[in-house]
Amino acid sequence: MTTIYLSLGSNMGDRAQQLARAVELLGQTAGIRVMRVSSIYETAPVGGVAQDDFYNICVVADTTLTPQEVLAVCQSIEQELARVRRIHWGPRTIDLDILMVDDYVIDEPNLQVPHPFMLERSFVLIPLNEIAADAVHPVVKKRIDELVYDDPEVRKL
Repeated sequence: MTTIYLSLGSNMGDRAQQLARAVELLGQTAGIRVMRVSSIYETAPVGGVAQDDFYNICVVADTTLTPQEVLAVCQSIEQELARVRRIHWGPRTIDLDILMVDDYVIDEPNLQVPHPFMLERSFVLIPLNEIAADAVHPVVKKRIDELVYDDPEVRKL
């Protein structure tokens, strides 16, 4: 078994329902067992595109799938929940990002692990710290509870 850490976000439609459905679909996937799900946090969008605020969560799961297979599952869930990629960092019904896969470091054209922006995003670190404070970032070699920082813009619901 491999442990995977995921970030999920939604800012279109029923945001909480989109997140719940994505977690449900993850849990229904053969080879993936959802272990922990964070609280929902509301955050302003990043990237400069005018859009509604996001609901964000993190998920810890055990899997027998390869990282590329997990990526395919995430993309399939995004498709099932009507994700449309029109604008980079634009509005979306659902977004699933692989943050970490155990202590793997992966640099492939379609998959970078750990996620290259996770350390800059409090809306990722805060919910991840809630459910995986002892997880160690495989590049900087620090626990999530050492990397997380307070951000008043990230509001726990």
